[in-house]
Amino acid sequence: MTDWSVRNVRDLTWTENLMGVYCDLLQGGEDAAEEFAINLNVLGRGQPMALYHHEPHQEGFLVLRGECELIVEGESLLMRQWDYFHCPVDVPHVIVGAGEAPALVLAVGSRVGGGGATYPPDPLAARYGASTDEEHDARAAYAKFGPGEDVPFDEAFVA
Repeated sequence: MTDWSVRNVRDLTWTENLMGVYCDLLQGGEDAAEEFAINLNVLGRGQPMALYHHEPHQEGFLVLRGECELIVEGESLLMRQWDYFHCPVDVPHVIVGAGEAPALVLAVGSRVGGGGATYPPDPLAARYGASTDEEHDARAAYAKFGPGEDVPFDEAFVA
C-alpha cells in the first residue's frame, strides 16, 4: 500500500504567535511525513521565522511572495519573490519578514538523522529578537514569542 496524500493548505491547521503564521503541510496523523518537513510561513515586517540556528541536515527556503531578510553566517541579504536559499548542513541562518506586505515562504527540512538545531548568538539576528543570548538558551528565547495558537485559514495568508 502506498502512503501518499494530497492536502490543501486551506484545510490544514495554521498556527500563529508573535513570529507570524505557519502551516505544516505534512502535519500529524498516520500519513505524516517521516523523512522531511515542509511548511508555509507568513512573516510580517520584522517577524523571524525561527531563531538564528544551524541544523545537522540541509534545509531549503523559497520566497513565494514578498521580501525577507536572510541572515546567514552573520551576513544580511535581501530575498525577494522566487529567491531560493539552499542552506547546507551546519550553516547558521534565520529568515525575517522585510517588506511592506507580509512575505510567504516555503520551508523544507529533514526529519531524519540525529541531533537537533544549535542556536549560536548573532548580533544581526538579535535586532529582531531572533537570537539566543550568550547562554544559547533557545527555549527561553522562543518563549518571548508566546505559545502558538490555532487560527483558521485566511486567504490573505496565500494571496
